[in-house]
Amino acid sequence: MSLKAKLYISLITLLGFSLLVTELATWSSGDLVRYACYFAIALIGSRLKVQLPSITGTMSVNFLFILFGIVALTLPETLLMACVLIASQCIWHARRRPEPVQVLFNVAAVAIATTGAYEARLLFSLPRFHLDFAIVLLGVSIVFFVLNTLPVAVVIALTENKPVKSVWSECYFWSFPYYLVGAVVAGAMSASSRYFGWQTSLLIIPVVYLIYRSYGLYFGRLEAEKKHAEEMASLHLRTIEALALAIEAKDHTTHEHLERVQVYALEIGKELGLGQEDLEALRAASLLHDIGKLAVPEHIISKPGRLTPEEFDKMKIHPVVGAEILERVRFPYPVAPMVRSHHEKWDGTGYPDGLRGEQIPIGARILAAVDCLDALASDRQYRRALPLEEAMQKVVAESGKSFDPRVVEILQRRYIELEQMAKAASQESTKAAMEIKINGDHAPAAGFEASGGDAAASPNSKLDFLESIAAARHEVQALFEIAQDLGNSLSLDETLSVLGARLRRIIPCDAMAIYIKRGDVLAPEYVMGDDFRLFASLEIPMGEGLSGWVAENSKPIINGNPSVEPAYLKDPNKFSRLRSALAVPLEGVHGVLGVLALYKAEKDAFTKDHLRILLAISAKVALSVENALRYREAETSATMDFLTGLPNARSLFLHLDSELARCRRTRTPLTLLVCDLDRFKQVNDRFGHLEGDRVLRAVASKLRECCREYDYVARMGGDEFVVVMPGAGPDSSPAGTDRLRGIAARAGAEVCGADWLDISIGQAFYPIDGSDAEELLAEADRRLYKTKEHHRRNAARCEELWSLIEPLRVH
Repeated sequence: MSLKAKLYISLITLLGFSLLVTELATWSSGDLVRYACYFAIALIGSRLKVQLPSITGTMSVNFLFILFGIVALTLPETLLMACVLIASQCIWHARRRPEPVQVLFNVAAVAIATTGAYEARLLFSLPRFHLDFAIVLLGVSIVFFVLNTLPVAVVIALTENKPVKSVWSECYFWSFPYYLVGAVVAGAMSASSRYFGWQTSLLIIPVVYLIYRSYGLYFGRLEAEKKHAEEMASLHLRTIEALALAIEAKDHTTHEHLERVQVYALEIGKELGLGQEDLEALRAASLLHDIGKLAVPEHIISKPGRLTPEEFDKMKIHPVVGAEILERVRFPYPVAPMVRSHHEKWDGTGYPDGLRGEQIPIGARILAAVDCLDALASDRQYRRALPLEEAMQKVVAESGKSFDPRVVEILQRRYIELEQMAKAASQESTKAAMEIKINGDHAPAAGFEASGGDAAASPNSKLDFLESIAAARHEVQALFEIAQDLGNSLSLDETLSVLGARLRRIIPCDAMAIYIKRGDVLAPEYVMGDDFRLFASLEIPMGEGLSGWVAENSKPIINGNPSVEPAYLKDPNKFSRLRSALAVPLEGVHGVLGVLALYKAEKDAFTKDHLRILLAISAKVALSVENALRYREAETSATMDFLTGLPNARSLFLHLDSELARCRRTRTPLTLLVCDLDRFKQVNDRFGHLEGDRVLRAVASKLRECCREYDYVARMGGDEFVVVMPGAGPDSSPAGTDRLRGIAARAGAEVCGADWLDISIGQAFYPIDGSDAEELLAEADRRLYKTKEHHRRNAARCEELWSLIEPLRVH
């Protein structure tokens, strides 16, 4: 209650009780028996009351007895009877127990009205006016009607910030004819009492009852019409609000945003003295002011950063589109102009029409300031919410530039109070929910029978309709981002990592695994979430287990049992606590290349919607994975030797340059060994190239086994290999070369069955023999050929010696 209303109630109460006490102090009564009889009948009649429409009050036939008292009794008698009757009317069988201040105010108001009407009767009865008794009764009834109804109308107007005239005319003026009828009844009772005795006036009681019954019928019909009108208005408003909520759910704003804007706007409108039509228009406009965003593309509305000039031009059409949509609704109050102008600015720099100052509709000016304040104080996709005080300061800074100073002044003075009112309204509001029931059996343990996607969510699951709309918008945006991100990189690890992060935003899961088909097994390529080590160590045979079945049959499984996957580890101590799995095949150009599987701890956690989303993106995921795999193969073949699996010459130079740079920084030595197989040509000539390839693979494998973990073994080409040994110097080189010398002989013996091969090694040392890769390789190559020449001479000498010895052995 406002301060004005409190002061007014206090003044009326003080004045009314002052008049009552003053008159009762001069009590006089000509016939107490007659008075007591009238008082008792009037007290019984006070029970004959009906509920008033539009306000929380009642009306009884008490005014008949009060008018009779004004005509036939003394003022103290009439005042006492009137005050007791009004108090009885307020308290006796009340629907809701009244506050003491309400009873006191009503008693005081009737005391003032009774005194004023009584004084008017005395004034009108003066001989100098020469007025007939009927005219006097008419004047008294008018004065009593005005003084009895106007104070209450003023209180209602002050409490609800409404014009006094509209409240008085809507709530009380319709009852004026009954006061005139009451004046006639009071005159008849007075005349019969005067001419036939006061007892005959009691015969008027049936007439009083008839008036009460007519009250009841009239008010009943009025209440029914009022209820019907309120239901239609409520239906209209709920339809508007449902439409507004559905539209706002497509954006990032919320139901609370609409409620806050509405509460703020209506309270400011009331304080500015807006009429009822303007307030109703403001109520609708506060809900529908952004309906024109239906014409703005989703990616502009949801953009997390600053809009480009072209995007902002597109955004600026939404007030015009919103106004055109609402024009077709044909509201009985000016909603469309408010919506069209709610982005206009006080200084004329707004859009769409560049209006300034008072040219902008007052409702649009209110909406502009309120919407800005709430937007600043709420989270948006492009920034975090500001504290309410800081947001208010930013709005104040735009007073006289963007916003109407009068609106900003009220908002600044009352924003804390209005925020509390908005929170209270938000707590009282309830959201409609729709229940979705899906009939279907639960998936069996392994989930194979559910491969068609028959399993569904729990039958009692509930979805808020606003959340459903927002989820649809979020799904479209997320799928668009996934499709965009999957094509941005050819790196398999990066592709799968981005997919995992994006996918968990639209399908909540506790773990995720992407298996790639390698031969007859599925190997995990990407794993995240719970049981990471468990799923990362799996190798699932095709056609077996949950994921193997999906890959073999090219069918999805929903709500399968993840525990069947770790069974292939042959370790009973390893099991998964996850209870639901959703797996779909990834089909490439030449068939299934893998499986995408999601896992959750709850049983039957995945729905048909989740399966639908996975199936929608599975083709794009499969294509991206296939491209990434091909890129990896191409990248590997560019740096790896296909025959031996060792790095090739290109990779060697890159690695050697990197190692030399590190050695320069750390001042550490490095040894480079160039190895060449002796008599390898004879192996190819005698056993064939396939056996020669087997020899090369065997030598490469033994070289890797012989070297340290951090040594680097590469194939330069043909039968020549290179070993990079960081940290090794000339002192440690002999031990390393000795280990390598027997490799060729062992490989030749394993493949060819004879000790055919030997190995020549050329060494170069950093920084002694050179500072870059070319210098070291050149030096190692030069020493290699010296070694090979030495081996060749030894071999020739051996053959010469053998030719001398062989004849002697024959003889």
